[in-house]
Amino acid sequence: MPASWISAGASLLGGLMGSSSAKKAAQAQAAAQAAAAKFAAEEARFRPVGVTTRFGQSQFQTDANGRVSGAGYTLDPAFRAYQDRFMGLAGDGLSQAEMAQQQFAPLGQAAQGLFGLGQQYLAQSPQAAAEQYMAGQQNLLAPSRERQFAQLQNQLFQTGRGGLAVGATGARPGGGAGLGAASPEMEAYYNALAQQDAGLAAQAMQAGQQQTAFGVGLFGTGSNLLTEGYRGQAAALGPYEAYLAQMRQLESLGQDPLNIGINIGAKGQSTAGANALYGGGMNAAQTTAGAAYNPYAQILMQAGQNPQFKSGLEKLLSGTSTSQEYGTS
Repeated sequence: MPASWISAGASLLGGLMGSSSAKKAAQAQAAAQAAAAKFAAEEARFRPVGVTTRFGQSQFQTDANGRVSGAGYTLDPAFRAYQDRFMGLAGDGLSQAEMAQQQFAPLGQAAQGLFGLGQQYLAQSPQAAAEQYMAGQQNLLAPSRERQFAQLQNQLFQTGRGGLAVGATGARPGGGAGLGAASPEMEAYYNALAQQDAGLAAQAMQAGQQQTAFGVGLFGTGSNLLTEGYRGQAAALGPYEAYLAQMRQLESLGQDPLNIGINIGAKGQSTAGANALYGGGMNAAQTTAGAAYNPYAQILMQAGQNPQFKSGLEKLLSGTSTSQEYGTS
């Protein structure tokens, strides 16, 4: 067999032995890393604690691997009874709220009536309203004025001065010339009527403005009625919301044990401990990697690559020795 074959075989054998050692070391390292991760995960696992208070009790369910698979709580029976009573009251409160729309319907109807009435008042301008007021007042005064005029004519006739004419002698309150008449009594009578009409005209203008303002006020009052109706309907939910809030409060008290148990479990999680375990396991895994070194494999590979070793094999296989070579020379 040629020496080169033996040398190549030594190198190959050394490589195979080194590869086998590296594979075993890698497997050992992977196993060590997996174990470290497992220990770290176990240390960091969430472990809730069951808690019982005056208001309730918490429960946690775990699977075969110890992981939390479910959680719940039970409200204390006495407080559950209170909750059921509030539930009944809440139902009554909701029924009352459902009737609120019908109960407050009259406010809406009254508001619509005021809106209609306000439109009637605003349909007329202040000037037209003043004229209507003036005409109405004069119609009211007409009968009394007619009686006064008849009495004045009778008085003048009885005194024999029915046809007496003396001209205009009086002046109006505004400074204008007085109304002329057949007699001083008739002139005074007509001047009194003119003065009264002037006062009515001033009142008529105020009445027109007041009518417009009154129409606007009707709209405002109607809007207030509608607002009160809506506010009343919203307030009708007050009893229902109050009872519901009490039910929620009782439920929150019963849920406290669950929250406490979760908080205790969360505080029991040791992240630092898990990191320490994981770090130590990884260091051990790195140390295991040193097992990949095989001295025999290294010797064989170096021998197969050494020229002197190859030369010696060739001489040994050819049947000659170094000493004989030296002796021949």
